[in-house]
Amino acid sequence: MFSFMVLLLLVPHVLLSSIQVAVISPQDPVLPIGSSLTATCTLSPELGLHASTLYWALNGMSLSSSTYSVVSPNTLSVTLHNLNGSQQQSGDNLVCHGADGRVLAGSCLYVGRPPEKPVNLTCWSHNTKDLSCKWSPGGRGETHVRTKYTLKYKLRWYGREKDCEIYSTGKQRYSCYIPRNLALFTPYEIWVEAANQLGSATSDITSLDILDVVTTDPPANVQVSRVGDLEDQLTVRWASPPELKDILFQAKYQIRYRLEDSTEWKVVDDVGNQTSCRLAGLRSGTVYFVQVRCNPVGIYGSRKPGIWSDWSHPAAASTPSNERLPSGSCDPKPGEQNSTLRRELKQFFGWVRKHASGCSGMSIKLYDQWRVWLQKSHRTRNQILQGDNS
Repeated sequence: MFSFMVLLLLVPHVLLSSIQVAVISPQDPVLPIGSSLTATCTLSPELGLHASTLYWALNGMSLSSSTYSVVSPNTLSVTLHNLNGSQQQSGDNLVCHGADGRVLAGSCLYVGRPPEKPVNLTCWSHNTKDLSCKWSPGGRGETHVRTKYTLKYKLRWYGREKDCEIYSTGKQRYSCYIPRNLALFTPYEIWVEAANQLGSATSDITSLDILDVVTTDPPANVQVSRVGDLEDQLTVRWASPPELKDILFQAKYQIRYRLEDSTEWKVVDDVGNQTSCRLAGLRSGTVYFVQVRCNPVGIYGSRKPGIWSDWSHPAAASTPSNERLPSGSCDPKPGEQNSTLRRELKQFFGWVRKHASGCSGMSIKLYDQWRVWLQKSHRTRNQILQGDNS
């Protein structure tokens, strides 16, 4: 008996849900920013309601009754002026309510602008095996309404137009990935088309050769080590990305390093195509973090540089510490230093700076030997001075 009564109570609600109680017109309009809209809510006669008892809401906020107009006993209109861009791409919710707050009908407003020409189209290829491209919306950017971006590409002189199919989402949604079937040694034409219900626009065409936009994985197996007892130097070694051998590219490298307690990187640009480098002029007794990245150089006579890889994982090492003088000892006075040796050392350093700057390939073993000898002689002199004082 109880179940039968519940069924009777539910019947009116089922019947009501099957009846279209009200209709909003226009339904889901798309409008330019700054435009006006008059919408109507028309009641079903079966409801037995009067239009004057209804009210309107936009995104959950009741609209002023001064914007209403009773068109007929069954129809209430609302007029909105100078509409702003939609707060969400799914549209702004315009809802017609009954006096008791019940939702009678709803419509989505899409208010925005037509897209402008996409800009900043750039592409890169990972080891010549794929192609990734990204771009930016043109002009004022966000259109406030759903806009479809389509990346298109084709071989310059022949071949049919193709669409990129793997689009990114989230923060990188203005990008697309082409994973396979790319031609080398033949230039491509690439562009982006943008379209929504208010208009369309097309970017400038970008022409590129896959071999001119190659990037690789970062150099692997980066190692940092001391240079004997030298207190201001470290050696960095790394392995070339294996892809360079596969695609017959040469490479140039770049190093950056920083102190353990610093966020500021110092960059060494003149590494060339070596896979090792000597860092000099460092602080003694200090930990340094080092990273390396690679830029492939075009083959078959192309002089266009490739694209820098990401930085490698950081490697770290510390320089040897200075041996401090014992308490009570002192260095010789400046006037007691040998002026001839000082002049010769100045000439030697000038020669080193001229011929062995940065990470050039020239051997600097003589320089290393001199530095080790200088450190040993300095310690020997301190020991003698300490013995004399005792």
